Amino acid sequence: MIKINSLELDDVKRIRAVKLEPSESGLTIIGGKNNQGKTSVLDSIAWALGGDKFRPSGAMREGSSVPPHLKVKLSNGIVVERCGKNSDLKVTDESGKRGGQQLLNAFISTFALDLPKFMESSSKDKAAVLLQIIGVGDKLAEYDTEENKLYNRRLEIGRIAEQKAKYAAELPEYEGVPKEPVSASELIRQQQEILARNGENQRKRDRAEQLKAAHANITSRIEMLRSQLTELESQQHDISEDLRIAEQSAAALFDENTAELENNIRDIETVNIKIRSNLDKEKAEMEAKQYKDEYDSLTVMIETVRADRKKLLDNAALPLPGLSVDNGELTYNGAKWDCMSGSEQLRVSAAIVRKLNPECGFVLMDKLEQMDIDTLNEFGSWLEAEGLQAIATRVSTGDECSIIIEDGYVKGEAPEEPKENKTWKAGTF
Repeated sequence: MIKINSLELDDVKRIRAVKLEPSESGLTIIGGKNNQGKTSVLDSIAWALGGDKFRPSGAMREGSSVPPHLKVKLSNGIVVERCGKNSDLKVTDESGKRGGQQLLNAFISTFALDLPKFMESSSKDKAAVLLQIIGVGDKLAEYDTEENKLYNRRLEIGRIAEQKAKYAAELPEYEGVPKEPVSASELIRQQQEILARNGENQRKRDRAEQLKAAHANITSRIEMLRSQLTELESQQHDISEDLRIAEQSAAALFDENTAELENNIRDIETVNIKIRSNLDKEKAEMEAKQYKDEYDSLTVMIETVRADRKKLLDNAALPLPGLSVDNGELTYNGAKWDCMSGSEQLRVSAAIVRKLNPECGFVLMDKLEQMDIDTLNEFGSWLEAEGLQAIATRVSTGDECSIIIEDGYVKGEAPEEPKENKTWKAGTF
């Protein structure tokens, strides 16, 4: 990784003259009170290494008669210098070969020079940068699209299922009625069949009565007409046999009662209303169950997509443990960006910026006064463990500061004011 070995700055913004050799890794804190030139140091480094797009609008120090001079030595042997009236760029490697801004752009991350640009971007833009780094953006976008599609479908199905279940619960249910609506024509047909059978029974009864009368008449005639006894006895025998059969048949007959059918025909519409209500309730309950089953199925599918999505991120080479992307937004230990502490935001930003361009081993940070000393030490230890160099500013004059800027100079290195030469004049004491 390429880091900053040293820098020399003269007459840039609020800086008069500053020399600095930052720590190879961990925190190098530039302290001082407000308006002393701390941020000017970071702006100068960004301009020196990042090109004219980082050039301050008022680059030359107010009151200076000489143009700005910037010199940065990098760990790969490259020396970057800006000097002269137009602050021309000069890039020289160890062999003395010259290059330009394009050479610097190859290994210096823009975000490393302008960390606030990354930190002030939207949470979704930060997530996009992270996904670009770990190379799972397209696949994760597919998972997000699929999850949203399933979620919206499940939401719709859930509402329908709830409506169906509510409708089914409001419908009345009747006991003791058939499953299907009763047909009036079917009841009438059944009644007609019974009446036909009863009519046939009556015909047989009438026939029996007729034979009985004939038998009596013949018996009477036998008594009266002895002379015709032989013929009449033969007729008597035949008729007696027919009478016996007819009486046996008539004795076994049973007339069916049509009262129940007549009542059913009369009450058919009332019964059918109850039956249709039961059928509607059964249908509504069935539809509610179907939508509930589909809702549960979609829930399982959503959980599967989420598990695949989590597995994809778990297996990705994330720049910091606890980093993730949830529904297109960057998260750290489950917290979204606006719920992270200031120190967490800096740690996340530094890790992502480093991963974005692994060759760039440094990052510039402004305003670390948001961290207390313990957090600052913890952050510095993390940077050292990661082998990452951070040059930062902090409104402080405490021992945590590597250097302190006073009125554009490193404290203790400001040149002494020239002493006024006194001349003696006659008569003056």
